[in-house]
Amino acid sequence: MKIAGLDIGTTGCKLTVFDENGQELGTSYRDYPVKRNASGHEIDVAALMDGVYAVITDMAKKFPDIAGIGVTSFGETFVMTDEDGNILSPAMLYTDPRGGEECRELADKLGAGYIAKITGVTPHEMYGLPKILWRKTHDPEVYEKTRHIFQMEDYVVFSLTGNAQIDYSLATRSMAFDINKLCWSDEILKAAGVDKELFSKPVPSGTDAGEITLKAAERTGLSKKTHIVSISQDQVAACVGAGAFEGDTAVDGAGTVQCLTPVFDEMPDVKKMMPGKYVIVPHVIPGKYVTYAFSYTGGALMQWCTSNLAKMEKKLGAEEELSVNEYLEREYAANRRKLGLDPDGPSGMLTLPHFAGAATPYMDTGSKGAIIGLTASSTVSDIYRSCMEGVTYEMYLNYRNVTEAGARIKLIHATGGGARSKVFMQMKADMLGLPVTALKTVDAGTVGSAMLTGVAIGVFKDLKEGALKMIEKTTTYEPRPIYHEKYSEVFKRYERVYDAVRGLV
Repeated sequence: MKIAGLDIGTTGCKLTVFDENGQELGTSYRDYPVKRNASGHEIDVAALMDGVYAVITDMAKKFPDIAGIGVTSFGETFVMTDEDGNILSPAMLYTDPRGGEECRELADKLGAGYIAKITGVTPHEMYGLPKILWRKTHDPEVYEKTRHIFQMEDYVVFSLTGNAQIDYSLATRSMAFDINKLCWSDEILKAAGVDKELFSKPVPSGTDAGEITLKAAERTGLSKKTHIVSISQDQVAACVGAGAFEGDTAVDGAGTVQCLTPVFDEMPDVKKMMPGKYVIVPHVIPGKYVTYAFSYTGGALMQWCTSNLAKMEKKLGAEEELSVNEYLEREYAANRRKLGLDPDGPSGMLTLPHFAGAATPYMDTGSKGAIIGLTASSTVSDIYRSCMEGVTYEMYLNYRNVTEAGARIKLIHATGGGARSKVFMQMKADMLGLPVTALKTVDAGTVGSAMLTGVAIGVFKDLKEGALKMIEKTTTYEPRPIYHEKYSEVFKRYERVYDAVRGLV
């Protein structure tokens, strides 16, 4: 019996298949276009679904006995359809600038604090409801024809099963879901003038949506007995796939985006979460919650550095069968030793990693990146190291904020491509003053999706059994007090960089 995790991302989707012992058997990926211009950021959901069907078909040819597929996706983005699921308009991405005015009007009407108390999110145009209101105002003909408003997870589930259901964590991204009562908020939707019946039925994360339709089976080659499971937003799935079930463990998602996902054992204080724009999202485990503390440019910043500044170093590294990242890490240490400097200590430069705007705790899309402290002797490896430090300083800033709001983090589980870097992992352990354990899996979201699917269809007795079979730890990096002290001193200066730069650009 096989289980699979389907991860719907902003620019592509991936299906990974596992056996009943949690061993990965195969994966398929397809990308799809995203349109970004001054007037809006949109995704063609029909193209997204073509990608979904393609990856499922790929894997069904190799593994026709897939018993269940769990669906996880990115959040906020929604699509309006008719009764049968036919798409009526392009889907607006969470980065789309439209909806700001509508968000302010709704916040003025109900109060930002009151909305946050109900929904767990501070009002912002990135969420679904403000953009739905924009569509209602500026495209009334489409709105009048609309019979379903789906996010990507529940649209895929509906397309495959005919069942319109959405898990609690993804419903939270609408800014219309009551996280206390775990249902759509009648008060918020009434104030917004949006019909509650347009939304899918909220269900716990990991809820079986049933067997696929005959049409979906014929198109993909799957068995008609294959079950589809509503999982969660991608970061919650990654939390499960990284084994973060209790409040003492947080997840370091060291991917393109740098995301710290702590677990709260009880409902956090909304007033303490609001200043940092931190959301409160129901965890898969009832009564527990997570938040997302993130930077838009994690691995993306290092990729910018290697792609634009390290072309020669990439070539030299390849000659020694090293990645450009490994080469730059080695060169930084070697250069520091030549100068009689500590190869493990702070670089002496400060990088504000806002190269794609600022996420928590600022949520400032207009913020710009900066590299401070350059000299004529600065090398590419120095800049690379400083970029790595900037991402980690931003992580520490978020860590400090969420612990002040009640998180009790004692250890970090790291996933993503960045978890392969010993230098990066040790830096994070030193700066946060916490042990960081790198996990073997790069894609914890897909693993978490498959784990929950296994539980839903009876392959695993519970998540504990799934975790024992599917989560493998590699190396634990212990914090070194002397370096924690050094980084803490530099962090005092780093805290002032955002205000200093923001006033200039």
